[in-house]
Amino acid sequence: MILLPLADVFVPDGDEARRQAAEELSKQEYQAAKPTWFDEFVAGIVQWFVNLFTQNGAGGVAPFALTLIIVVVIAALVVALLVWGRPRASRTVARRRDLLGERDDRTAAQLRADAERLAREQDWDAAIVLRYRALARGLLERDLIDPAPGATAQGIAREARIPFPGFADRLHDAATVFDAVRYLRSPADEAAYRALASTDDDLRSAAPVLASPEAVPA
Repeated sequence: MILLPLADVFVPDGDEARRQAAEELSKQEYQAAKPTWFDEFVAGIVQWFVNLFTQNGAGGVAPFALTLIIVVVIAALVVALLVWGRPRASRTVARRRDLLGERDDRTAAQLRADAERLAREQDWDAAIVLRYRALARGLLERDLIDPAPGATAQGIAREARIPFPGFADRLHDAATVFDAVRYLRSPADEAAYRALASTDDDLRSAAPVLASPEAVPA
């Protein structure tokens, strides 16, 4: 073991030590390792979020943050309800616009009035088309049928037989007349129109048969 003389060891004073330390830290390798302003910014945001949910770090902020999150979630649910929460209403709007291959916003009452006007003009073909649309629209407005997009006249008639089983034959005849006039271009007459109008009028005043609940197995 070799002991060096203390006289050969240089011990800088406080000012000189600080100066040497500053020069050492100013070297490039130390500056490259120093956190950037972006690193400090991200770290500050992370710490802020952590403090929101830490009672010791935020005091009364954590309950406030929890309340704020609950309010935001409730607001999101309200928006979702307003936009998507009423699918039945949305289907009703779509049904009003698309019926038997045509886009038509007229109500059943308006369609009946137009059909009667055409009947007075003895335009039986057009009157029958509108009167069957009025019949279908009336069932839709009463929420008695819910036909799929593109449903045919016979499809609507079959669906209408569920709440009105006693009208099965008359609904089939009405749909047949509509198809003959609308698609086969068969000429109609007053008798065909009056029969269809009578079916429509009787359906309006008839009480639908409500489906009985299924029996629960023992």
